[in-house]
Amino acid sequence: MKTWQKLALTALALAALAGLGARSYQARQAERQALLATTKPPLMALTPADLAIAQVRDLDTGLPLTGTLKAVNSAIVKARVPGELQGLSVREGDSVRAGQVLARVEPTEYAERVRQMRLQADAAQAQVDIAQRQYDNNVALMDKGFISKTALDNSLASLNSAQANYRAAQAGAEVVRQSLSDTVLKAPIDGQIAQRLAQPGERVSPEARIVEIVDLSRLELEAALAPADSVAVRVGQHALLDIEGVAQPVQATVARINPSAQAGSRSVLVYLNVATQPGLRQGLFAHGQLRMASERALAVPLNAVRTDKPAPYVQVVDTAKGTIEHLPVQTGARGKAHDTAQSAPQGAAHSVPQDETWVAVQGVPEGAWVLRGTAGVLRAGTPVNVEAIKASSTAPSSAAASAASSMHPS
Repeated sequence: MKTWQKLALTALALAALAGLGARSYQARQAERQALLATTKPPLMALTPADLAIAQVRDLDTGLPLTGTLKAVNSAIVKARVPGELQGLSVREGDSVRAGQVLARVEPTEYAERVRQMRLQADAAQAQVDIAQRQYDNNVALMDKGFISKTALDNSLASLNSAQANYRAAQAGAEVVRQSLSDTVLKAPIDGQIAQRLAQPGERVSPEARIVEIVDLSRLELEAALAPADSVAVRVGQHALLDIEGVAQPVQATVARINPSAQAGSRSVLVYLNVATQPGLRQGLFAHGQLRMASERALAVPLNAVRTDKPAPYVQVVDTAKGTIEHLPVQTGARGKAHDTAQSAPQGAAHSVPQDETWVAVQGVPEGAWVLRGTAGVLRAGTPVNVEAIKASSTAPSSAAASAASSMHPS
């Protein structure tokens, strides 16, 4: 066989092998396409807690407040005289009434001083009587010309001096009597013992703190505001406070505004009367918002607005496509949201948590399903299980689904 014939046979064999390989590759590609056509991509599962409805709501805008609760009426009972403390039996948490005897300072020394001053006053009274009789006798002698005018004047001076000594003794006795009265420590107000700062048998000095009493029937919040914020605050404005240890928010009302700014910080103190309820105590930390105005607008939860792109956007469920879409939005006023009769369907996806902040937006159709911040960031086009959301007992209403399916994402 000639050389050219061998080359031709080899070329034909290679061409046959290449054709078989191409047909095999095309067959594998066709099988893969058929498999992809019959296999659906996985669907993202969303819970009702991940969804909110873009709705028209009343947004309460206001100023943030922080501070501690204080009793409007409180008192610290102090010792007024030195001595040994006796009879102190009340302890923290005990209730007391105004005028109730709480303790005593050893009164023996002060009782003896009262007795001493009383005797001195009696002696001074006797001197007044003597001087008075002498003066009366001298007046009679002066009328008969037996003594001079100078002698009469001397006796009058002696009488005046005796009377002054008597008044001084009386004043001294009154001072000592008051000291004896101060040995009894009484509660100045109704309330409860907050602190016991001394012990029975302890020797106390004047102004020593014995007990602190607080009246929990009236509590107030002392909050510091920036000077610019305090200008718009008025007496009578309402606030909603979250107090540590208390499950439900507590209502409060602005009662007083300090007319002077604080030195150094330049902050202005505002005092709010807090609605009384069981469990409130002096010293509890509270934070909340002072309601300044109310605005009605289409709003979404503040945490639903994403800012990881140049322009803010929200993630919405497009029920027509069954995917997540990103809609750019313009934000407005923000504040606490209140459900209305027309925008408060049953279900967790509709309820507005007390502490959740909502923001007015433009660019989202009313009734659209919006993903809260808890759902995280999902890529645009991510498929979601819309049927599962609709079937959920707490899913958004059909009106919301209709609005979501009619939107045209950018």
